[in-house]
Amino acid sequence: MARVIVLVVAYLMGSIPTAVWVSKAVLGKDIRYLGDGNMGARNVARVLGWRYGLIVFTVDFNKGILVVLLARELGYPLEWQLLAAGCAVLGHDFPVFVKFRGGQGLATILGILFVLMPAEFLGALVAFLAVYAFSQHLDLSLGVGIGLLISFALVLKEPPALILASIVMVLTVPFKKYVIDRSHRAWVQAQANTSSDEAHYHLPKV
Repeated sequence: MARVIVLVVAYLMGSIPTAVWVSKAVLGKDIRYLGDGNMGARNVARVLGWRYGLIVFTVDFNKGILVVLLARELGYPLEWQLLAAGCAVLGHDFPVFVKFRGGQGLATILGILFVLMPAEFLGALVAFLAVYAFSQHLDLSLGVGIGLLISFALVLKEPPALILASIVMVLTVPFKKYVIDRSHRAWVQAQANTSSDEAHYHLPKV
């Protein structure tokens, strides 16, 4: 029963909608209806600026760290740590506090991987920074970094359950973005385009 409670706590921690709270505090608006429609640090950075994006990333990253550390400190085996991690990601993607429409969970997943595979994470971070320094392309840099992280885990012979769970968690990011959130993102973009067209239409003639 205690372990089930930990999983519930992990889900609730993951459900903390940092991006929504920050955007409402700063703009009085819900970030899920601004920018690209995602409840995440990158969208907050685009709409509100990098400082607010960094705040959101830090909180979401630490959500992943804390749920794994909680399970670990309670003496739970790796499998239960992974279950707690999965519940945190589930909470971020489908948060109970904001009607189950959340983000893609990348920052939370990165926090989880930082705790579970610190050596691999640091190596991947170096690769990410190097690629980004040359390319200035965030998605490419993230892809290289995460790909190398999984590769390092295979080379270092991490437990198969950890490697498999890491791959599944990482794959939930594009699945959430391009499948589950596709219609919402399209709607937000359409609304933004409509507002832009209306603003242009009503510009005073010079």
